[in-house]
Amino acid sequence: MEKEATTPRPVCAQEALALLNCAAENPYDRDKCLSLLDALRGCIAQKRVKKFSLAEASSDGTTEALKSK
Repeated sequence: MEKEATTPRPVCAQEALALLNCAAENPYDRDKCLSLLDALRGCIAQKRVKKFSLAEASSDGTTEALKSK
């Protein structure tokens, strides 16, 4: 049985994606987005994230959307 390679998920990726999608929705629901911002902030505090950055595409074609340092 072959083991499928998986790319590690960036820290707080789910929370960040939910917040970005909320901000893009039309009509904009400010209360919902503020709740998602609080969830992202909680994840950042829990995981002790100091900084996010957008990664450049690597030579093998994979990218990492967000990473913590």
